Amino acid sequence: MISLQSYPHPEDIFNPFKSPLPNPNQNLISPFLTKPYSSYYLNHPKMAAIFSCSSLYTTSKSPLFNNPFNPICSPNNSSIRRIRPICSSQNPNRFQFCNKQKDGFTGIKECVLSVALAVGLITGVPSVGNANAVTPALSDLAVLISGPPIKDPEALLRYALPIDNKAIREVQKPLEDITESLKVSGVKALDSVERNLKQASRALKQGKNMIIAGLAESKKDHAIELLGKLEVGMEELQKIAEDRKRDAVAPKQKELLQYVGGVEEDMVDGFPYEVPEEYQNMPLLKGRATVDMKVKVKDNPNLEDCVFRIVLDGYNAPVTAGNFIDLVERHFYDGMEIQRADGFVVQTGDPEGPAEGFIDPSTEKMRTIPLEIMVEGEKTPVYGATLEDIGLYKAQTKLPFNAFGTMAMAREEFENNSASSQVFWLLKESELTPSNANILDGRYAVFGYVTQNEDFLADLKVGDVIESVQVVAGLDNLVNPSYKIAG
Repeated sequence: MISLQSYPHPEDIFNPFKSPLPNPNQNLISPFLTKPYSSYYLNHPKMAAIFSCSSLYTTSKSPLFNNPFNPICSPNNSSIRRIRPICSSQNPNRFQFCNKQKDGFTGIKECVLSVALAVGLITGVPSVGNANAVTPALSDLAVLISGPPIKDPEALLRYALPIDNKAIREVQKPLEDITESLKVSGVKALDSVERNLKQASRALKQGKNMIIAGLAESKKDHAIELLGKLEVGMEELQKIAEDRKRDAVAPKQKELLQYVGGVEEDMVDGFPYEVPEEYQNMPLLKGRATVDMKVKVKDNPNLEDCVFRIVLDGYNAPVTAGNFIDLVERHFYDGMEIQRADGFVVQTGDPEGPAEGFIDPSTEKMRTIPLEIMVEGEKTPVYGATLEDIGLYKAQTKLPFNAFGTMAMAREEFENNSASSQVFWLLKESELTPSNANILDGRYAVFGYVTQNEDFLADLKVGDVIESVQVVAGLDNLVNPSYKIAG
């Protein structure tokens, strides 16, 4: 049973990303839309009894959860009745609300309590001192997590590769576990590091033949070379640990995992599936690509220019990643400002003018792409529907919103296939967006992660300028590039 104190505060429910309203002159599309709350909680049969409140004011233009990220929920829209909590240390009751229009809000307090209960049950927000306090009655909605969630972007990318080779994974896992070992203070951590290394070395020795057998024939020589470097590197890391050089462990670990990732990529033989016919003529990234985004930072004497390295995953999001790479090659984002930076997300991609996305010169219409989500265990992505829409409440996505700097497409509220050019990077976990159990997975198309300098995303401000975005690797994986047709 979850205690009431452990539920998200009502302010976090109605405005979970507590930020100023966007500039009314911008056409930013919200990456955090109201449908995930309203339809997820109201449409599921087990939640029907919880939502019996008739006093909530809802219209087609006034969703159950008024969201300040949504352009229609602006102070200038008089048709929307905004619910705003009062936060006062002098008020012993947190669940009090005020509104410019008082009529029609009888019983709102009870409704908010019901909403808080629903959010607490569905999202599994832990109570203080009890990390597993999710009611068994709703276990079929819970996200099943084995072990702590993976938050490292490069690890997420490794696990997202379309391969099935247990031997290489058994080498990868103990090398990744070194990160946890290093959380122990002092040189005591090095004892755990040595145990991790012994496990990885044993796995490599026992499974090497199986690893080599899983390599793509055209990439075998390269992968065998990487395996040799991996063996030598593990011996060097063993010496570092024995010499108690704690500060040298993490850089060497990163190097070894890069070798592992390279071997795993060499196991992928071509593109593993056919994109649906209706999307086959769109720009598609059939593989991975790496881009560098250079941002000119204003009003920060400690950070003038910053280059963010981003790995885009076309194996799991070929349409979404292909669309972005195509726009990059058109220099669409060069010179564009950061248009939202509120501590929870950084967002850009809204061009000047009335359009909310990229206008294709060949059609003079906004180019949109379908919602595209790859589910763990499936061979092809789901297109045009959220996982909620098709009833996959427990499904894990191959590219989850786990890492700081997860990159995804923004879209219109009730139009799954409305993404165009606006992208956002998730910065912060909140009570509604914990890793591996959040309201964003399965509803927004993740297609990459920032793998270098991601921490500096938090320093970006509205008005900082993207000087350039350049593809530094993987451009040959882009098929049907429209920028070449456009010249």
